[in-house]
Amino acid sequence: YVAQVAMGADPNQLIRAIREAEAYEGPSIIIAYTPCLSHGLKCGMGNAQLEMKHAVEAGYWHLYRFNPAAEKPFTLDSKKPKAAYGDFLAGEVRYAALKRTFPENAENFFAKGAELAAAKFDRYRKMEENQ
Repeated sequence: YVAQVAMGADPNQLIRAIREAEAYEGPSIIIAYTPCLSHGLKCGMGNAQLEMKHAVEAGYWHLYRFNPAAEKPFTLDSKKPKAAYGDFLAGEVRYAALKRTFPENAENFFAKGAELAAAKFDRYRKMEENQ
């Protein structure tokens, strides 16, 4: 069993993943997105839950569950991203510092990151559809 979660984005999905992982007869892993001080949240660590929501809305982090025991094993819990990937990155000092120090490289990295995140979402969506 494998799940990718972010409590601030969807607490119900987190609880569902924990219950499924516990019930699964075999190894289980839950991968959780959790901002830390090193991310340098411009909104402050007191808004970490909101940052998780922004990460999912921008397609930076995808929510899913894979349960081999289910009839349809893969569930993509994320919706299609509705926020700008670059706006999410701008909210963290680690990315803002890169942009300030190496603006050309940062723009290329950020654009490539957005492209790869969108491709991953599409791949997950197709996995769910083709079960």
